Amino acid sequence: MREEEKTEKVREFIQTFDAIEQEMEPYKDAKRDLRANYKENEWLTADEMRLAVRAYRMLKKDENLEELQEMYSKLLTTVSANRGYTDAS
Repeated sequence: MREEEKTEKVREFIQTFDAIEQEMEPYKDAKRDLRANYKENEWLTADEMRLAVRAYRMLKKDENLEELQEMYSKLLTTVSANRGYTDAS
């Protein structure tokens, strides 16, 4: 590929990438608002949300069930500790 063609492809890529990023921004804002709402209402802490998202991503990727159970256990322990419970089971 000639240098001019490569430069044009880079320019096209950047334009398309930027368009996609701009289309995604409202969804990113919605995710930030969702997190802020749960934090503001003290429904979940930042750590609990982070662990929940990790568990969600593991499910979405169809990852190892043992790893998911471990993540769930960590989430349950974190939630319990934040709420003053001594036993998460």
